[in-house]
Amino acid sequence: MPRFLNNFLVLFLIISNSMCSLAQRKEIQFLSGTDNTNTVDWDFWISGGRKAGKWSKIAVPSHWEQQGFGSYNYGRDYVTYGKNFQFNEEYAVYRHQFTVPANWKGKKISIVFEGSMTDTEVKINGQVAGAIHQGSFYRFSYDITDKIKLGGKNNLEVVVWKMSKEKTVNNAERLADYWILGGIYRPVYLQAVPTQHIAWAAIDAKADGTFKTNVHLEGIQSNTKVKVDIKDKAGKIIASKTSNINPKDTLAVLDLSVSSPKLWTAETPNLYCAEYSLLQNNKTIYSSKENFGFRTIEVRQGDGIFVNGTKIKFKGVNRHVWWPETGRSVNRNVDLMDVKLIKQMNMNAIRCSHYPPDKSFLEICDSLGLYVMDELAGWQKAYGTEVGRKLVKEMVIRDVNHPSIILWVNGNEGGHNKDLVNEYGKYDLSNRTVIHAHHRPGNELNGIDCNHYEDYYSTKKILEGPNIYMPTEFLHAQDDGGAAAGLADIWELHWKSKLGAGGFIWNLADEGIVRTDFNNQIDVNGVNAPDGILGPHRQKEGSFFAIREIYSPVHIKMKNLPAAFDGKIAVENRYHFTNLKDCKFEYRLVNYHKPYDNESGIAKEDVHSVTSPSINPTDSGFVQLHLPANWKDYDALLFTAIDNHGEEIYTWSWKVKNSAQVTASILPLETKTAVELTEDSVNFSLKANGITAFISKKTGLLVDLANDFSMKMAFKNGPILVSGKSNFVSIETKEEGENKIIEATYSGDLKFIRWTMRPDGWLKLDYSYELNGNVPFAGVSFDFPESYMLSAKWLGNGPYRVWKNRMQGVTRNAWEKMYNDAKPGIGPWNFPEFKGYFSDINWMMFNSVQGRFLVATDQDDLFVRLFEFYGMSGPQGYPQLPSGNISFLDAIPAIGSKLALGINNNAGVNGPAGELNKMQGTISRTLYFYFGTPKGSKDNTQFEMPKVNVLTD
Repeated sequence: MPRFLNNFLVLFLIISNSMCSLAQRKEIQFLSGTDNTNTVDWDFWISGGRKAGKWSKIAVPSHWEQQGFGSYNYGRDYVTYGKNFQFNEEYAVYRHQFTVPANWKGKKISIVFEGSMTDTEVKINGQVAGAIHQGSFYRFSYDITDKIKLGGKNNLEVVVWKMSKEKTVNNAERLADYWILGGIYRPVYLQAVPTQHIAWAAIDAKADGTFKTNVHLEGIQSNTKVKVDIKDKAGKIIASKTSNINPKDTLAVLDLSVSSPKLWTAETPNLYCAEYSLLQNNKTIYSSKENFGFRTIEVRQGDGIFVNGTKIKFKGVNRHVWWPETGRSVNRNVDLMDVKLIKQMNMNAIRCSHYPPDKSFLEICDSLGLYVMDELAGWQKAYGTEVGRKLVKEMVIRDVNHPSIILWVNGNEGGHNKDLVNEYGKYDLSNRTVIHAHHRPGNELNGIDCNHYEDYYSTKKILEGPNIYMPTEFLHAQDDGGAAAGLADIWELHWKSKLGAGGFIWNLADEGIVRTDFNNQIDVNGVNAPDGILGPHRQKEGSFFAIREIYSPVHIKMKNLPAAFDGKIAVENRYHFTNLKDCKFEYRLVNYHKPYDNESGIAKEDVHSVTSPSINPTDSGFVQLHLPANWKDYDALLFTAIDNHGEEIYTWSWKVKNSAQVTASILPLETKTAVELTEDSVNFSLKANGITAFISKKTGLLVDLANDFSMKMAFKNGPILVSGKSNFVSIETKEEGENKIIEATYSGDLKFIRWTMRPDGWLKLDYSYELNGNVPFAGVSFDFPESYMLSAKWLGNGPYRVWKNRMQGVTRNAWEKMYNDAKPGIGPWNFPEFKGYFSDINWMMFNSVQGRFLVATDQDDLFVRLFEFYGMSGPQGYPQLPSGNISFLDAIPAIGSKLALGINNNAGVNGPAGELNKMQGTISRTLYFYFGTPKGSKDNTQFEMPKVNVLTD
């Protein structure tokens, strides 16, 4: 990493929004680098683990484990390894030399640590700077004015203990379900201010334009004035107030009013700047600034959580501060990436679990718009009162003026010290409500119940009251379970309930760390840490897109175009503050590439703009598309909504041509031969256009294939019924015109299988079965070796796989992807997965080492299952799979979550969509197969493939 900073560089503190420009303010000199990508080397010694007992260099900020020192610990090692952490088992000594500018004479000089894990002792020129700081996630500082040498060399020594000497600190933040790392992982810097200065200010700015601020002062020696100017985005002063203060005053209270301010919400993140000045004899001796927003937060017990008088439903997610190579040492780009990804999912809220994030993350939430729950650490046990009071003060003073923070969270799942509840209001002038993020009934606080991991049915009961219900964790997103699976059902409960406030999915990203002791492999500590909607490097899993659709504020229920579709689309506005007239809409009429085209995707599109309808928040209405006369000549209709910031909300897709029309357009081939029907003692064989299918006389199943123009193919042993029973009864041959037919009949649930060979080489399969009852899946399977597969191309929904209770987030297209074998919790994090259930398939072409084969249907709602895959990590993989390797299904299973395992994955607890498939009556399906690349197609116009016989079973 670059080390471009030096000890002599004096930087000014830069706040993300530069609406205010100040002449005199706090001066900053970084001793470390500014983030995980811009670091400075310090001298380093560690007591245990790798490279112990010898002096070396280390990049600061960083975690020492990621620099090749010490040992790795997961917070649950006391369970998984039977390991008991000790206070002094691993500690490190940092040393660094720096120079302080001579012109800082007469100023108060402090050293500031943005975050250090965990107990931290600081010495300047051999003198202890102050009491050892305990707590890993908080900004702390020491006044070192009397310990430094101006203009000369100064020595800094920092001792950092990985575990705390204070038991309650370890219990609250070190013995937790996440990686436990050591080191100075956030920046370290010096700051200089005049003796007389503003220490900090707290703001309470309401939606009615009233503005009140507590200005905390230090070192006031004579009669002084405090002035506050409110500036808008353009830097124009729109309100101002001055107050007289006396020597030794430590607090000034100012209040004023702004007429009709632009309000802050997650949808309208309007920011203002408060510029503070200390004036003596009309001369500014010190200035500081705070960005803020006008907004009013209310918790109306027995009703809901209100922002600016409007009830809010939180579409939220939990987030760890994390990057695989550098752990909790990150940078502004990572913070920005995460906020953008959260907003791309149409979420409006974030819970900072289980500790306050870097300040830059909160600044970005302010400016881009997210509701934030800022949280005091306390995983499942709480800080002691004495240390907890100090840490609450540090957290609130740093974060108090961020308009994005609307609630304080006083610990997680039993990590609640109730003695700390009243501490937040001592520093927060706006007196935000304090909540407990808990997982046990009866721990509601201030009228808000946050109980974790309730299912659909218990959620329904809790929403009957008496408390507001806002689960701070729900639908655990480990592997491919949880997250969006069941979300649509549970979200509807919250959206429609008076007391439903929404909730926060666990969690954003898999906490996989690059292990410097294991050849830089990513480790997620088994089933403990792969809990994310995203992979460790923010790879997008299928749930990401499903959440995006479910949480879309433009809510569309239409699944298929009605027969008499006239361009009118019913929409519900699920924004809280935005009229849909402020959004943009467009539609595209598209044609897709065919199976044997050299390309995939859209072959032709016709783009049309749409007049945005005026639909108020929470109201319903229509968007009218003015369709051209030839719109039915296209394959599909795509409809896109774009928000008032120019970002895509979601794109929906609907078939224009039905499955029969699509399949009819790809079936006819230019070359034809007479169909041959022969038999031997074991099989019947059907041959046309160089393709031969062998059908067993004893089972009626496909048992072998041959192609004159390519290799033999191992696609066989089907169709096998995946649910139900079948007993072979008889088999016979027939002729229908040029076609030859083999038909087998059965007793039990399978009724018949009929094979028809056409002169063009297409092999048609008709089958019928009857099921009555509840089953995880229904349909038929074939065998084909997974190791032979190279890629697949298909027309249908994609590119991600689906589950019965996670059908959202996929769009219709001619998709194509290479084979991959991503395994939950192990990797590689290669998305979209090749294997899984894929929905509404019209055709799918497989490329294998044995050649190509194409499958098509002229009916709707076909699911294709590809190979063996796992929805969840663990020995059983949940849920169970159909028999065979490639399945053609009429019903697929749902998936539960890490916390909803059991028979059939117990997915039904999270809502009706997770229940077993209720089958009743007869199902008939037709499939068409072409084994090989047909002559006359775009891929085989110049030559025929040589005949080969390898890789056969």
